[in-house]
Amino acid sequence: MKREAVRISGLRVRYDASDDPALSVDALSVASGERVAVIGPSGSGKTTLLRAVQGLVAPSEGSVTVDGIETVSRAARSRAFRRRHAAVFQEFQLVERASVLRNVLCGRLGHAPVMRSLLGRFGADDRAAALAAIEATGLMQFAPRRVDTLSGGQRQRVAVARALAQAPDLITADEPVSNLDPVIADDILRTVMGSAGEREIAVLAAVHHPSLATAHADRVIGLAGGRIVYDGADGTPLDASALRRIYGRGLPPRIVPNVDARESGDEERRSPRNVA
Repeated sequence: MKREAVRISGLRVRYDASDDPALSVDALSVASGERVAVIGPSGSGKTTLLRAVQGLVAPSEGSVTVDGIETVSRAARSRAFRRRHAAVFQEFQLVERASVLRNVLCGRLGHAPVMRSLLGRFGADDRAAALAAIEATGLMQFAPRRVDTLSGGQRQRVAVARALAQAPDLITADEPVSNLDPVIADDILRTVMGSAGEREIAVLAAVHHPSLATAHADRVIGLAGGRIVYDGADGTPLDASALRRIYGRGLPPRIVPNVDARESGDEERRSPRNVA
């Protein structure tokens, strides 16, 4: 049985003491190496869930643990703990005037001795890890290029490579492809989930389109009103009925996932090229 990468128990998050919870999750567990996509409408609590796991939002009630450590504890502020958790952002968060290699090496800061990391000096092992991540994301030919010369999709690949180079136990990603066109979004999610799967890294990612979620994740979770209203772990298909529970209305047929295609393993039928 795989160990838990993330465990949430009795979680309530309120941004004002008098408000109803923005997020209310009784129980959620993500296993080591499991790739989980979170879907739901705007305001459903996806970002709050990720920020709680990242330790950026403190629970009003309950607890969130990553690798058995509560995210608001003193231990979670340690360098050793933080290097085990990488994040991919919607807006890339890259050093635009630095090279691809230099940006990806930033993922190794938690592994380098303190003085070397402060000076931005990296050893051979760090460079090897960074180059392996660059190769995994298909960017080897761009390694010496400045990031500000790359396209949006290429920049997001750099962000993914930086996360992989960190060699974390967990990657969180808050709608990392929502600003990209469907074909590029599909390709980048395949890279994130595929590379993480090869390295036994758990992934918890907010994904904008249900079709992308089902195509690339092991498990899909649906949020509505700050609560989990769908969890594919129980075997319930993400069909039109489930999507109605999540989004509160029916969705156009072109973005309703083809569950049969996913189960058959037919990559052509699973392609989300028709996602709006």
